[in-house]
Parts: sequence; C-alpha cells; structure tokens
Amino acid sequence: MSTELEKNINFVTGYRANRHKYAKEVLDNPELFQELIQLCFRSTYKNSAKACWILELVSYEKLEWFKEYLDFFCSNIKNITDKSSIRALSKICMLLTISHFKKKEILLSENQLKQITETCFDWLMTDAKVASKCYSIRTLHLLGKHFDWIHPELKIILEKDYVNHSAAYKAVGREILKKIK
Repeated sequence: MSTELEKNINFVTGYRANRHKYAKEVLDNPELFQELIQLCFRSTYKNSAKACWILELVSYEKLEWFKEYLDFFCSNIKNITDKSSIRALSKICMLLTISHFKKKEILLSENQLKQITETCFDWLMTDAKVASKCYSIRTLHLLGKHFDWIHPELKIILEKDYVNHSAAYKAVGREILKKIK
C-alpha cells in the first residue's frame, strides 16, 4: 500500500520547479524525511531516483536532518546503480563532507568517511554521469585531507582519465590537481 509521499513522488518531474514543490512538502513536514530517505534506497521502489532528487533539494536546506540517518545513508549509497540517483547522492556526499571538514556541523564517523570514500572512488571509475564524477572528485579532495593515501590515488586517476572526458570534468580535474600538487 502506497503512502501519501510515495503517491506524490509519482508526480515528480525533471523540472526544477516541480522538484522544489515536493521538496517543500518534506521541508514543511519534517516527519516525512525518514520515509523519503528510505524510499531513496528501497530497491523495489520504481521512483527511487525521484526520491533522491527530492532528498538532494532537502539537503540544501536541512542537511542537519541527516544526522540520525548517517549510518543508513553511508552504508547504502554503494548499492545504488541508477545514474540519476547517483548524481543526487554524490552531491549530498559532497555537502556532508563539506559540512564535516569545513563547517563542523555534521560529524561523520571514521567508518562513514571510509564508506563515502569507497563509493566516490567507485563512481569516479565507472560510467557515472560527469556531474557525479565532478562531485566525487571534490568530495575525495576534501577526504584526502583526512586520509593521506587519497590525493596520490586521485591524482593518478585524474591524470589518466583527463583526456577522455568532457570540459566540465577537465575543469574540475585541473582545479583539484592544482590543489593537490
């Protein structure tokens, strides 16, 4: 039996205004957050990608809502294969990492940092969308300040893959290579 949130997510489209409308519903009703994050990772839910789109928009406004779901989020991101979902989740990983290292608002455990690291490397080395790869590069750059082995590995990947990617990938690659040299 579908919940009201599931029914509403059926109507989500790629249009930003439409996605914002449904994100606002969750922002106005914080009790829906737990269900939303679970829908993102429910493999049997046909609209999990749309749920991820909404989760990304909610994360801009209420990243702190992730605090009690960090274990769930970090342990499940590696299981997602849908490219559209990965794009949204890679952005959330970047926001969580920025919050952990720069703002000190979200504190990720050592295990959660490792899970994000592994997943971002996986996304970087697969056929994920360019935006997902760019968010992963930025996330890994920040994580490299904590795990000293990341920057050398990231440098190898960026230098090897540089010529085969889009202008956006190359721009982020150049920026991060300058920072880690």
